Amino acid sequence: MEFIYSKHWLKKKKYRPDISEYEMEYCITNSDKIKDRKYEGVWNAITRVPHSGRKLKVVYRQYGKTIKILTTCWLE
Repeated sequence: MEFIYSKHWLKKKKYRPDISEYEMEYCITNSDKIKDRKYEGVWNAITRVPHSGRKLKVVYRQYGKTIKILTTCWLE
């Protein structure tokens, strides 16, 4: 799975160093595709990450096999 990052996520990434690429990939592959209610073609992935027990939300857009990460945050 190949990731590209939005400008928004690149700014926020320095404030969230505990969110790794592995955790984002785990969240996307192990959750259902939830359609975003505001934007067309944007998907949400929400799942509990096993080693920390926290819920992670990833907002992304898919271009074939490439995934553009728009933003990511912990829900708890």
